[in-house]
Amino acid sequence: MREKILVIQTAFLGDAVLTLPMIQKLKDEFPSSEINVLCIPQTKELFDHSKSVNEIISYDKRGEQKSFLSFLKLIFLIRKKKYSHIYSPHRSFRSSIIVFLSGAKITAGFDNASISFVYGTRVKYIKEKHEVARNLDLIGFDTNDENWKILPIVEIDSALENDTAREIGNFTNKKIVAVAPGSVWKTKIYPRENYIEIIKYLIKKNYFVVLVGGKDDELLCNGIEKEFLESVKSFAGKLSIIESVSLLKKCSFLVSNDSAPTHLGMIANIPTLTIYCSTIPDFGFAPYNDKSKYVSFDDLSCKPCGIHGRNQCPIQTFDCGYKLLPQIVFSSLDKMNL
Repeated sequence: MREKILVIQTAFLGDAVLTLPMIQKLKDEFPSSEINVLCIPQTKELFDHSKSVNEIISYDKRGEQKSFLSFLKLIFLIRKKKYSHIYSPHRSFRSSIIVFLSGAKITAGFDNASISFVYGTRVKYIKEKHEVARNLDLIGFDTNDENWKILPIVEIDSALENDTAREIGNFTNKKIVAVAPGSVWKTKIYPRENYIEIIKYLIKKNYFVVLVGGKDDELLCNGIEKEFLESVKSFAGKLSIIESVSLLKKCSFLVSNDSAPTHLGMIANIPTLTIYCSTIPDFGFAPYNDKSKYVSFDDLSCKPCGIHGRNQCPIQTFDCGYKLLPQIVFSSLDKMNL
């Protein structure tokens, strides 16, 4: 009998990217299966471009579908689908309720999920592991050695790749490097003035710098672009997820905060230097592809102040950002031999 599998991941883009290796492995394990994904509208495009995913259920839990009636309709839809397996990397109360009422015979979630007793299999959430390895634990994949380092894959149309190459050729013939200076969380954002110093350093190395990010990063990136007469162009808020990956694939490397672009860099499989301010790589979300590194100022009793970052520094110093001097970032870039 053909397996019908649902993966629940209604978190933001970075978490969605780190769910792809699990989905890819499920498809390897059950090649004839139908794999569906429940996600938010903002990440639908990502899963649309995974050849391992058959169907996507888009759930706008913070917008048009935030009502209780919409939630009930979603549950009825999922019951109607008659899934044989449900895996939920997402640990919220809402996700657990969906699993509980789904009618699926085989379900798996983490032991620290809200009301985790609803899952048929409760998998230990090991904080010391990478998020990708934790997600693979959900499906019973052996992650005790390095074989968990599966790169997330999306399909990019060759026409788009050609368009991207043409667009780059219109404004530079230099090697390009991507810089992602924004984040949803303010305490994850390395100081603007420090990013300007990094960009100056890269321009001296004869790189052309492209700034990447979402709509929320547009003001920041456009402001940085205006600081330079040439050799910098902002694409923030102008590209879709897949267009962003296509652009990153043309870059020599990426410098990013601990935010969604650092995970897109892993899809593009380019060297990435992730700058950690209030968060730490030990949370398990750092890129693991070849040549990717991170830089962090850790000699602080207040760090980390939260797993997701915050909208402001709790002690009003933001030492995790300011004490991480640009010269430390320069040194890290030099050591990457890019």
